[in-house]
Amino acid sequence: MAEYDAVRKEAFGKKMVDILNSGALNLAMAVGYRQKLFDTMENIGVPSSVDAIALKSGLQPRYIKEWLGVMVTGGVVEISSDTSSVFLYHLPPEHAVFLTRNAGNNNLGVYTQEIPLLTQCAMEAVVDGFNTGQGVPFSCYPRFQAFMAELSNAKHRQILVEQFLPQVDEGRLIQRLERGIDVCDLGCGEGVALNLMARAFPKSRFWGVDNHAQALGIAGKEAKKTGLNNVTYHLADAAYLADEPRFAKKFDYICAFDAIHDQSKPLEALKSIHAMLAVDGIFSMVDIAAQSHHAGNMDHPMGPFLYTVSLMHCMPVGLNDNGAGLGMMWGRQQAEELLKEAGFDRVVVQEMDHDAFNLHYMCRVKGFC
Repeated sequence: MAEYDAVRKEAFGKKMVDILNSGALNLAMAVGYRQKLFDTMENIGVPSSVDAIALKSGLQPRYIKEWLGVMVTGGVVEISSDTSSVFLYHLPPEHAVFLTRNAGNNNLGVYTQEIPLLTQCAMEAVVDGFNTGQGVPFSCYPRFQAFMAELSNAKHRQILVEQFLPQVDEGRLIQRLERGIDVCDLGCGEGVALNLMARAFPKSRFWGVDNHAQALGIAGKEAKKTGLNNVTYHLADAAYLADEPRFAKKFDYICAFDAIHDQSKPLEALKSIHAMLAVDGIFSMVDIAAQSHHAGNMDHPMGPFLYTVSLMHCMPVGLNDNGAGLGMMWGRQQAEELLKEAGFDRVVVQEMDHDAFNLHYMCRVKGFC
């Protein structure tokens, strides 16, 4: 047996206990988030008994009591007692601002669902992938599109139109959208971002592209329900859109929100975008803020979480059809290389105050002055 440093051994033993506790806490928080218990406790606003929380939430008190045990020992919920020795539970407002659906882009509670969901969807398939090298089909993730729609809601509803778009091209994009241009959202999912833009800019025309028929069906129904007649949804693989003459140099603005790293053929997808973009058009690629090598991400504040999401979803999905398998943490260096290879020689990379997870790559085609 190899010799070891006793101090390092003890420190890692404590780290393992922290890992086990944090993993368990995340799972319980995901259950509470899904049942809107954080929202309920925020709405109550004062220390309350198990029965009061159960009454307000419409949920069963015995389950709530056990869940509160996790939240109290995990430091999420505070506990006290009243004069009759009944225990009272309170979600501090400083915690609620990160845990409820009212938190907007500060909502980290929604992300507690991600690892349990991906474990449910793909644990065995990913384990098998270590032996076979094969990808995991998107069909293994039946609830993932719905989850991504919730993420889009949390991220886009408060910031897309009011904060992100006004910053693109120093405000000139907004002026063009107001006058009326052609816009494409590649990897649009259930259409949250596209429908928001279509509602905000009725003179512009919007196309949503995705290769997931069920998600597009939901997007189309939402557009119809809200009376949007300037939106069209198109079922297609982005890698082959360059072959469609009707899209050649059609779009004045193309956006891809956390979508390129999931593509089996990301370079071909970027070349399609280049072919679809008008000469004076802009492509916004919003993707994870990371470096392209493990050593460069040692101090990344969300490194283990993002690499795990990539391991359980992004990378194996990207391996399908003999794909590249970029993964979520493909990083800035590789992103810039692929953009250049696809024909974008004018790329401005920007950090975003309202979204610490991502970088904004604002790209133009060669030849634009």
